[in-house]
Amino acid sequence: MITIIIGLFIALIVIVVVVNGIQQHREKLEQEKRARAAKQKAIVDETEELILQVANLPPNPIINNILNKRSMNAVKAMSQILPESKPIRKRLQEMKARVEASADMLKSQDGIPEEKFVLPDNEQQIVAILQCIKKIRLMLKNEQTKGALDPQTYTQQDKRFDSMQLKIGVESLAKRGNKAYSNEMLGSARQYFEKALQTLSDHGTQSEYTQSKRAELEQLLEEITTALKSSNAADAAKKAKDEEDDLDMLFQPKKKW
Repeated sequence: MITIIIGLFIALIVIVVVVNGIQQHREKLEQEKRARAAKQKAIVDETEELILQVANLPPNPIINNILNKRSMNAVKAMSQILPESKPIRKRLQEMKARVEASADMLKSQDGIPEEKFVLPDNEQQIVAILQCIKKIRLMLKNEQTKGALDPQTYTQQDKRFDSMQLKIGVESLAKRGNKAYSNEMLGSARQYFEKALQTLSDHGTQSEYTQSKRAELEQLLEEITTALKSSNAADAAKKAKDEEDDLDMLFQPKKKW
């Protein structure tokens, strides 16, 4: 009887250990599933934020389609991780419909016209737009690395945003320079124009824009150089005249009182 009791006790301990091990394994699997799902949700949230931000840029149906596909693929991965989740399945259907709509819009476009970007007056808006472009370029690189984006589309779009990023930086510097020039702050204006010109020179790709803008900036710098020479000559003449007046005062006959 004692042997039976001991055997049952040992068996109970083994059962408890096994059940506890199975439970821990299940909890570990659930934690891993939640972590993988959370990673995909973060991709969806980031992409949806980018979709809102690109509304401040010139229309680009290709980028909209890429972003919608990225969100859909992330939701699809979440659905595979958590197949029992009805909200995720519903979200996936919504994403598929959105991708189809963006694809139809892309087909209806006969290419993408050259963007006519108007530089905002607000400096914070300019910074936000530049940050958005940097995020888009990083996203494009990640999608191309994963194989979700073909190399040709990646190259075309990255070049497009690189050109836009260059234009915003150069035009922003030129705008500050023109403002300083109009306020007769020639030294500050020259610094802004020289920095804009250096930005163009450092850029790897040369285009019609870079050539025309370089010519414009060089003309402005030449005007500033001429204006500074004239100003320096006028200052030198005035200084010489003042010194001459001082000498005349020094050597003129003293008046008798």
